Amino acid sequence: MKVFYILSALFVFLCFPQQASSEAPLWLMINKSEHMLYVMRGDKTVEKFPVATGRVSGNKEKSGDCRTPEGTFSVQQIQNASAWSHDFHDGKGVIAGAYGPWFIRLKTGWNGIGIHGTHDPSSIGKNVTEGCIRLLNKDVDKLKKEYVTTGMKVVIVK
Repeated sequence: MKVFYILSALFVFLCFPQQASSEAPLWLMINKSEHMLYVMRGDKTVEKFPVATGRVSGNKEKSGDCRTPEGTFSVQQIQNASAWSHDFHDGKGVIAGAYGPWFIRLKTGWNGIGIHGTHDPSSIGKNVTEGCIRLLNKDVDKLKKEYVTTGMKVVIVK
């Protein structure tokens, strides 16, 4: 009887492989100079998305400096931003839907830094934000639905 259980366990193991419990967790890397956000598993790229970053280059030094911070952070909160508006002080006034469908708030030590969508798809690939990481709305939607979880590691590099 003991042999039967061992053979049964071996059959299940060989025919129905289990996902390794040591599989690396997903994490995000934002490369500011490439204007790319990478969804990573260990050292492998799962998917990538073009982004816009802070209009001023360099690492964030103070609130309001329009720089995207560099370092290792985490996802603090995922918020529905579809009804949010913002005045970018560019003469166009308050823009409805400025942040797209989602605001993925990052725990950076700075208030208001996150990954979000946009009302202006032509801004992607440029240094134009007030410090956030901006994606196309369809990309932030996919990122939120398929990859991002609260507490997830986010690394931002030059």
